[in-house]
Order: sequence, then C-alpha cells, then structure tokens
Amino acid sequence: MIEIKQLLHAGLIISDLAKSRAFYEGLLGLKPNALRPDFGFEGVWYDIGNNQIHLMAVPNPDAASIRPEHGGRDHHVALSVANIDAVKEALEQAGVPYSMSKSGRAALFCRDPDGNALEFF
Repeated sequence: MIEIKQLLHAGLIISDLAKSRAFYEGLLGLKPNALRPDFGFEGVWYDIGNNQIHLMAVPNPDAASIRPEHGGRDHHVALSVANIDAVKEALEQAGVPYSMSKSGRAALFCRDPDGNALEFF
C-alpha cells in the first residue's frame, strides 16, 4: 500500500505570467517563493502554509475544453481563509465573478485569469 503523508503543491497552467501575478499577488496577497529553479519556462511558486501553488506558463493541453460555470464542479484548489466576507468584498471590488458553494457551506468559488477554479473556505 502507498502511504501518502501530505499534499505538497498544486500546479496550475497559466498563459500570462504578469496577469497571473497581479491576481495571485495583488488580489490574493500571496508572496512568491524565490527558490523556484529555472525549469526553462516562466512560472512562480507561492507558499501557503506547508503547501504551495505552482503557476506554470506552458501550453495548455485543455485550452479547448469547456469548463463548468461553477468552479465547485470543476478541477479546483481549495484555500482556507480567515473571513469569507473579506474574500467576497475583495473579489467584488476587483470585479472578479464568484459563486457560493452549492452545498450550503460558507465557501465560494472564483476563477483566475486563465479559468483555473479556486475555492475559498
């Protein structure tokens, strides 16, 4: 049996590093990790607790796919937040559409500039 100890990171494909950095750093307040090696393509790592989000500016093999409107019914990364109302306010001020969890939980979903779904819980 395989013993999995921890999720280390989630990798997300992006098309425009500057636009993605404005979203993840400017809106979400994440700080880049300077230890990302040169992989031969643009990208950035963000530390979130003991885990990371890796943004990779590489060709998207799913570019032609149609994503569901609600991010909770799509591939997504879930992020724990201190205050869901603060997330709503920040997204509304930035003009970023979001939808509330369909389960009734105090969670919401939005998409980054490339359509990657994020859950805030």
